[in-house]
Amino acid sequence: MTYRSQVLVTFLFILFLFSACRFNPEVQQPGSSALQGIWEEEPLKYEDSLLTHTKHSFTFTCDSFYVTLETTSKVNYYEEECYHNGHWKEYAKGNYVVSHDTLYIIGTYTKENFKQKISGCYRTGQYLPMFLIQKIAPGEVKLMNLQQHLPVTLKLKQRTKCNPQPL
Repeated sequence: MTYRSQVLVTFLFILFLFSACRFNPEVQQPGSSALQGIWEEEPLKYEDSLLTHTKHSFTFTCDSFYVTLETTSKVNYYEEECYHNGHWKEYAKGNYVVSHDTLYIIGTYTKENFKQKISGCYRTGQYLPMFLIQKIAPGEVKLMNLQQHLPVTLKLKQRTKCNPQPL
Protein backbone atom coordinates (compact mmCIF):
# COMPACT_ATOMS: atom_id res chain seq x y z
CA MET A 1 0.00 0.00 0.00
CA THR A 2 1.42 3.36 -0.96
CA TYR A 3 1.73 6.38 1.28
CA ARG A 4 -1.12 8.16 -0.56
CA SER A 5 -3.39 5.13 -0.13
CA GLN A 6 -2.66 4.99 3.59
CA VAL A 7 -3.42 8.69 4.00
CA LEU A 8 -6.65 8.32 2.02
CA VAL A 9 -7.77 5.28 4.06
CA THR A 10 -6.92 7.07 7.32
CA PHE A 11 -8.80 10.19 6.20
CA LEU A 12 -11.86 8.15 5.19
CA PHE A 13 -11.77 6.26 8.49
CA ILE A 14 -11.66 9.50 10.50
CA LEU A 15 -14.46 10.95 8.36
CA PHE A 16 -16.54 7.82 9.04
CA LEU A 17 -15.97 8.13 12.80
CA PHE A 18 -17.11 11.75 12.88
CA SER A 19 -20.17 11.04 10.77
CA ALA A 20 -21.14 7.94 12.81
CA CYS A 21 -21.21 9.77 16.14
CA ARG A 22 -23.36 12.67 17.16
CA PHE A 23 -23.87 14.45 20.43
CA ASN A 24 -27.17 14.31 22.25
CA PRO A 25 -29.30 17.41 21.73
CA GLU A 26 -28.67 20.18 24.21
CA VAL A 27 -32.37 20.79 24.88
CA GLN A 28 -35.07 18.78 26.62
CA GLN A 29 -36.96 16.19 24.63
CA PRO A 30 -40.69 16.86 24.14
CA GLY A 31 -41.94 13.89 26.19
CA SER A 32 -45.52 12.65 25.89
CA SER A 33 -48.00 15.36 24.86
CA ALA A 34 -50.83 13.44 26.58
CA LEU A 35 -49.08 13.70 29.96
CA GLN A 36 -48.08 17.37 29.89
CA GLY A 37 -49.64 19.09 32.87
CA ILE A 38 -50.36 18.93 36.58
CA TRP A 39 -52.07 15.73 37.74
CA GLU A 40 -53.55 14.67 41.10
CA GLU A 41 -54.30 11.10 42.12
CA GLU A 42 -57.92 10.28 42.90
CA PRO A 43 -58.46 8.49 46.24
CA LEU A 44 -58.97 4.72 46.16
CA LYS A 45 -62.35 3.41 47.34
CA TYR A 46 -60.64 1.07 49.81
CA GLU A 47 -57.88 3.49 50.84
CA ASP A 48 -58.91 3.44 54.52
CA SER A 49 -58.40 -0.32 54.73
CA LEU A 50 -54.74 -0.11 53.62
CA LEU A 51 -51.99 -0.01 56.25
CA THR A 52 -49.99 2.45 54.14
CA HIS A 53 -51.07 4.44 51.11
CA THR A 54 -49.25 7.05 49.03
CA LYS A 55 -51.06 9.71 46.99
CA HIS A 56 -49.20 11.00 43.90
CA SER A 57 -49.27 14.58 42.59
CA PHE A 58 -47.35 14.69 39.29
CA THR A 59 -46.21 17.59 37.15
CA PHE A 60 -44.99 16.57 33.69
CA THR A 61 -43.06 19.18 31.70
CA CYS A 62 -41.50 18.03 28.44
CA ASP A 63 -39.47 14.92 29.34
CA SER A 64 -39.22 15.83 33.05
CA PHE A 65 -41.42 15.10 36.03
CA TYR A 66 -41.85 16.42 39.56
CA VAL A 67 -43.87 14.42 42.08
CA THR A 68 -45.13 14.98 45.60
CA LEU A 69 -45.77 11.72 47.45
CA GLU A 70 -48.20 12.18 50.34
CA THR A 71 -48.14 9.09 52.55
CA THR A 72 -50.63 8.02 55.20
CA SER A 73 -49.59 5.08 57.36
CA LYS A 74 -51.09 3.21 60.29
CA VAL A 75 -47.70 1.56 60.92
CA ASN A 76 -44.60 3.45 62.07
CA TYR A 77 -41.66 2.55 59.82
CA TYR A 78 -39.53 5.52 60.86
CA GLU A 79 -38.09 7.21 63.93
CA GLU A 80 -40.66 9.04 66.04
CA GLU A 81 -39.57 12.54 64.90
CA CYS A 82 -40.11 11.47 61.27
CA TYR A 83 -43.43 9.64 61.70
CA HIS A 84 -45.63 12.76 62.21
CA ASN A 85 -48.64 10.75 63.41
CA GLY A 86 -48.68 8.73 60.20
CA HIS A 87 -48.73 11.58 57.65
CA TRP A 88 -45.72 12.81 55.68
CA LYS A 89 -44.66 14.09 52.27
CA GLU A 90 -41.76 13.11 50.06
CA TYR A 91 -40.60 14.68 46.82
CA ALA A 92 -38.85 13.43 43.69
CA LYS A 93 -37.87 14.70 40.27
CA GLY A 94 -36.24 13.35 37.13
CA ASN A 95 -37.13 12.18 33.64
CA TYR A 96 -39.74 9.85 32.25
CA VAL A 97 -40.12 7.72 29.14
CA VAL A 98 -43.27 6.22 27.67
CA SER A 99 -42.56 3.00 25.80
CA HIS A 100 -45.52 1.11 24.34
CA ASP A 101 -47.90 0.72 27.32
CA THR A 102 -45.43 1.47 30.12
CA LEU A 103 -44.47 4.71 31.87
CA TYR A 104 -40.89 4.53 33.16
CA ILE A 105 -39.95 7.07 35.82
CA ILE A 106 -36.23 7.69 36.40
CA GLY A 107 -35.60 10.10 39.23
CA THR A 108 -34.24 10.83 42.68
CA TYR A 109 -35.81 11.78 45.98
CA THR A 110 -35.41 15.47 46.76
CA LYS A 111 -36.12 18.05 49.43
CA GLU A 112 -39.37 20.03 49.34
CA ASN A 113 -37.76 22.60 47.01
CA PHE A 114 -36.76 19.78 44.58
CA LYS A 115 -33.06 20.22 45.36
CA GLN A 116 -30.80 17.22 46.02
CA LYS A 117 -31.57 15.25 49.19
CA ILE A 118 -28.58 13.48 50.72
CA SER A 119 -30.00 12.52 54.11
CA GLY A 120 -32.95 13.05 56.39
CA CYS A 121 -36.25 11.40 57.16
CA TYR A 122 -37.81 8.90 54.76
CA ARG A 123 -36.29 7.71 51.52
CA THR A 124 -33.20 8.99 49.72
CA GLY A 125 -31.58 7.92 46.48
CA GLN A 126 -33.27 6.73 43.33
CA TYR A 127 -37.02 6.91 42.66
CA LEU A 128 -37.73 4.30 39.96
CA PRO A 129 -41.40 3.31 39.75
CA MET A 130 -42.94 1.76 36.64
CA PHE A 131 -46.57 2.13 35.67
CA LEU A 132 -48.64 0.18 33.17
CA ILE A 133 -50.73 2.69 31.20
CA GLN A 134 -54.25 1.29 31.20
CA LYS A 135 -56.09 4.29 29.73
CA ILE A 136 -55.35 7.81 28.55
CA ALA A 137 -58.45 9.96 28.11
CA PRO A 138 -58.91 13.74 28.07
CA GLY A 139 -58.39 14.85 31.66
CA GLU A 140 -57.72 11.36 33.05
CA VAL A 141 -54.93 8.79 33.04
CA LYS A 142 -55.34 5.33 34.55
CA LEU A 143 -52.14 3.59 35.58
CA MET A 144 -51.23 0.39 37.41
CA ASN A 145 -48.22 0.61 39.70
CA LEU A 146 -46.15 -2.43 38.69
CA GLN A 147 -44.30 -2.57 42.02
CA GLN A 148 -47.18 -2.07 44.47
CA HIS A 149 -49.89 -3.53 42.20
CA LEU A 150 -52.25 -0.68 43.03
CA PRO A 151 -54.29 1.32 40.53
CA VAL A 152 -53.43 5.01 40.16
CA THR A 153 -56.06 7.27 38.59
CA LEU A 154 -54.72 10.73 37.79
CA LYS A 155 -57.04 13.68 37.13
CA LEU A 156 -55.76 16.66 35.17
CA LYS A 157 -55.70 19.87 37.21
CA GLN A 158 -53.94 22.10 34.68
CA ARG A 159 -52.71 21.46 31.12
CA THR A 160 -49.25 22.75 30.26
CA LYS A 161 -47.28 22.93 27.02
CA CYS A 162 -43.76 21.70 26.56
CA ASN A 163 -41.33 24.57 26.12
CA PRO A 164 -37.95 22.76 25.78
CA GLN A 165 -35.24 24.33 27.93
CA PRO A 166 -31.48 24.11 27.34
CA LEU A 167 -29.75 21.46 29.41
